[in-house]
Amino acid sequence: MHRVGVTALALSLVTGLGGIAAASAAPSSGHHVFPSRQQVHDARHQAQQAADDVAGVKAQLVQADLDAQAAAVTAEQASERWNGARYALQQARREARVADRHARIAAGDARQQRHSYAAAVVTSYELGPDLSPLSALQGGDGLASVASTMATLQNAQAALDHTYDSFSASATLAGVARQQAETARTKAADLAAQAKQARDQAVAAAAAADQASQEIAAHKQHLIRHLASLQHISVSLAQQRQAGIERAARAAAQAAAEKKARQEAAAQAAAQAAAQAQQEQSTSSDDSSSSDSSDSSDSSSDSSSDTPNTPPAPTPEPTDPTPPAPPSAPPAPASGAAGALAFARSQIGDPYVWGAAGPSSWDCSGLTMGAWRAGGISLPHYSVAQYSQSTPISRSQLRVGDLVFWGSSSSPSSIYHVALYAGNGMIVQAPRTGRDVEEVSMYYWIAPNFFARP
Repeated sequence: MHRVGVTALALSLVTGLGGIAAASAAPSSGHHVFPSRQQVHDARHQAQQAADDVAGVKAQLVQADLDAQAAAVTAEQASERWNGARYALQQARREARVADRHARIAAGDARQQRHSYAAAVVTSYELGPDLSPLSALQGGDGLASVASTMATLQNAQAALDHTYDSFSASATLAGVARQQAETARTKAADLAAQAKQARDQAVAAAAAADQASQEIAAHKQHLIRHLASLQHISVSLAQQRQAGIERAARAAAQAAAEKKARQEAAAQAAAQAAAQAQQEQSTSSDDSSSSDSSDSSDSSSDSSSDTPNTPPAPTPEPTDPTPPAPPSAPPAPASGAAGALAFARSQIGDPYVWGAAGPSSWDCSGLTMGAWRAGGISLPHYSVAQYSQSTPISRSQLRVGDLVFWGSSSSPSSIYHVALYAGNGMIVQAPRTGRDVEEVSMYYWIAPNFFARP
C-alpha cells in the first residue's frame, strides 16, 4: 500500500517535471510503463527541495518582519534620545535664564553697595578734621569733648567698615553669580550641540528605517511571488495566505504575552499575600507575648499587695492585630483621565512622525503629552521624563488614562516608547514610522514593562 502511494506521488510529480522523466513514463507498445526507481528518487528529491525552499521562504518572510520591527524600534529609540536631549536643553536654558537674572540682581546690588561705600568714605573724609582729638582738645569742653569725639569717630569707623563688608560681600556674590551664569550658558551651549547631534542621528535613523521598510516590503513581495511559484498558486492567494499567517502569529504572540502577564500578576499577588500573612502572624505573636507578660505582672502585683480589698488592675485589651494597609496607587483623576483618553482617541488615524507633538502628527511621547495636556496635567515631551514625573504603579493597578511604557532593560532610563491605557488591556499609541495612531492591545507586540499614573 505504501509503495502504491509512493508510486502515485512520483507519477504526480513527474507529470510536472517534463524531460526525460516524462518520456520514460510514457506508454510504450500499448503497455503502461511505471517510472523507474531512479525517476522516483529524483522526484522525491525535487519534492523535498521544493518543500525546503517553501520553508526557507517562509523563514525569510518572518525574518523580514523582524528586521522591519527592529529598524522601527531603532528609529524610535533615536527619536526619544532626541526628545531627551531637547528636554535637557530646555532645562539648561531655563537654568541659564535664572542664573543670568540672579547675576544681574547681584551685579546691581554690588553697584549699589559700591556707591554707598564711596559715599561713606567721602563723608568720613569731609568730617575728619572736626572729629580729630586735637580739635576736641581745643574746644571748650576739654576731656569730655574728646571722649565724645572719640566715640563718634569709632562709630563712624564701624559704620564705614560695615559698609565696606557689605560691598565686599555683594561683590563676591556678584562674581559667584556671574560665574554660575557663565557655567549655565556653557552647559546650555554644550547641550544644544548634543541635541543637534541627537537630532541628526534621529533623522538618519528615521531615514534608515524608512528605507529598510521599503526594501523589506519589496523583498517580501519577491519572496511571496517565489512562494506562489513553489506552491503552484497565484500571487494573490499567496499574499492572502501570508497575511493570514502573520495575523495568526501576532495573535499567538499577543496571547503568549497576555498569559505571561497574568502569570506574573498572579505570582506578585501571591507574594504580596504571603508577605501580608507573615506580617499579620508576626503582629499577632507580638500582641500575644505582650498580653501574657501583662497578665503575669498583674498576678505578681496582686499577690504582693498589702491591701486585700484593692481590686486587681484590669487586663489590657489586646491590640488590633490588623497590619497597616499597604501603600496603594494614587487615585486616577477621573475627569482628567477621561479627557486624556478622548483626546488620544480623536487622533486615531494621524500619522506617526518622529519628534512631532500635533496637531495632526505625533510621536509616542508627543501624543501622551498632548493627551494629558487636554486632561489638565503638563507632561514633558520625553517618555523617560514622563515616567519619572508620574507615580509608578503595577500592571494590576492600571486605570484608564495611565501611561504604559516599553524599555529595553529593567532601568527606567531605557524607556523608549509610551502609550495611553484605554482600559480592558487596550492602549492608544503613536507606534512607529509607517503606522498611524491606533488603538490596539497593549500586548500587540511585546509586553510593556513600566506603568505610571500622571
